[in-house]
Amino acid sequence: MPSALPARLRRRLMPARLLHAGVAGLAVPVLALAACAGSSGTTSTSSAGPAQASGPASGSSPAAASFPVSVAGANGPLTISAQPHRIVSLSATETEILFAIGAGSQVVAVDDQSNYPKTAPTTTLSAYKPNAEAVAGYAPDLVVLSDDRNGIVGALGKLKIPTLMLTAPQTLDDSYSQYTTLGSATGHPAEAAQEVQTVKARIAAAVASVPKPAKPLRVYHELEQDYYSVTSTTFIGSIYRLFGLQDIADSAKGAESGYPQLSAEYVVQAAPDIIVLADTKCCGQTPGTLAKRPAFNTIPAVKDGRIVAADDDIVSRWGPRTADFAELVARELGGR
Repeated sequence: MPSALPARLRRRLMPARLLHAGVAGLAVPVLALAACAGSSGTTSTSSAGPAQASGPASGSSPAAASFPVSVAGANGPLTISAQPHRIVSLSATETEILFAIGAGSQVVAVDDQSNYPKTAPTTTLSAYKPNAEAVAGYAPDLVVLSDDRNGIVGALGKLKIPTLMLTAPQTLDDSYSQYTTLGSATGHPAEAAQEVQTVKARIAAAVASVPKPAKPLRVYHELEQDYYSVTSTTFIGSIYRLFGLQDIADSAKGAESGYPQLSAEYVVQAAPDIIVLADTKCCGQTPGTLAKRPAFNTIPAVKDGRIVAADDDIVSRWGPRTADFAELVARELGGR
């Protein structure tokens, strides 16, 4: 992620909201593959956890696939010898996917940003500043995460804790492959395949329901009220591309980062036809507060009431609720 972003925004975007397509080439690398060799290998349970953490989680489902299985993550190949029953997730998106594919009962702990579903066992574990010893305290037989912050992958490898890193995808198809990988890793391949088909069908239906405009509409996606936005090269932007929307941030200074900081003047001059506020939860922004900004009452989106007050998380994660995001955009564009 570009180091120029303010710390507060980096914390919100990584890992829970890091959706940039060019993640491997960003100024702050998120892959440290050389440090990950220790995390590849057969599944094992760390002895560092408390005594009460030993043994499988209650209510876990029987294996739906044969083990051992081999999967590939951004940190390399991982062979899992038996179905994991003590999964720790340090990624809000992967937490959502795990529960969606039927592996929720195998998850014993998730990070402090994993706020969905409500039944997820949220803890004080940090994905932004992860601590290997704290993770090991839950005696995991599999840790799932989205990036290698704080050298966490190598640290977990030294503790012999199997670790699977699935970084921010570039495309929808890349995101679907994470369902498949997690399905194989957790013993739920059929459920994962079904979830992929469900999400695909919902997104396709949302896009098909939107009437084609006479000319392409312009969209402004607001990450924070200081005008940080996203371009069409991000995963968020890829959803807008499905609807044929033109992202006003694409021509801004710093667009190559994927997260340029615009200005009020730039947004007004760009005259977006639709505005999506992804800062309603974090920053209390609403269509009303937006309309009160100087000169914003001249923007087509404001004049026509085409302002989407979105759930910050839904429009920022690449899990199953991407379909909710697509349906939200579709409704604003006159579809369903």
